[in-house]
Amino acid sequence: MTAEELKSGYIFLLDKPLDWTSFQAVNKMKYKLKREFDLPKKFKIGHAGTLDPRATGLLIVCCGKFTKKIPEIQDAPKEYWTEIKIGVQTESYDTEKPEILHQDISHITEEQVKEVLEKFIGEIEQKPPVYSAIKIDGERAYNLARAGEEVEMKARKTTIHYIKDVKIDFPLVSFMVGCSKGTYIRSLAHDIGQELGVGAYLTQLRRTKIGDYAIENATDQFLNNEYRFESL
Repeated sequence: MTAEELKSGYIFLLDKPLDWTSFQAVNKMKYKLKREFDLPKKFKIGHAGTLDPRATGLLIVCCGKFTKKIPEIQDAPKEYWTEIKIGVQTESYDTEKPEILHQDISHITEEQVKEVLEKFIGEIEQKPPVYSAIKIDGERAYNLARAGEEVEMKARKTTIHYIKDVKIDFPLVSFMVGCSKGTYIRSLAHDIGQELGVGAYLTQLRRTKIGDYAIENATDQFLNNEYRFESL
């Protein structure tokens, strides 16, 4: 890898760690690349699809002229390994907020869960979580929510291509989900809980694919302080 190659265009596949924002990951990459390769101040770099801090997995970072590929990559279908907990909810629909609204799930069967999951395959209407980066009147929804303001999220159409490899160990349910751009898996977890009548929230999320790019080819070494790019 050379500075010229990076400026001409390069794609990195990162395995984003838990509790990192996508912005933090890109910033660290930018700092390391500029330091190692003496790149110009205005060196272009950006990610092709945000991952929430509480999610791990595939984060695609495009450099140089390949930043033009970002919209194309963002439009590609995604795949996630997903784990939800039923019988309880959180305000953020994930582990950022504490559990609330505990309910008895002793009457819920594995067959019921599988039937409910099947209902979500295809085009669906979905409301994004209030704790999301969507802008409302120029302000991020999560900033409004954290300030205690009422946030009304508008439903939008999205597509769930498949739900497979379902594993049930009550109260936990895990599965692989393939979906279109703009799908909120946190909202999917919440909506599954509402359909079951006992609530649910997202406990773990790992992005495994974006289009033809797969997590098997990604690394977290670029985010390690000891890593040097010369070892590539």
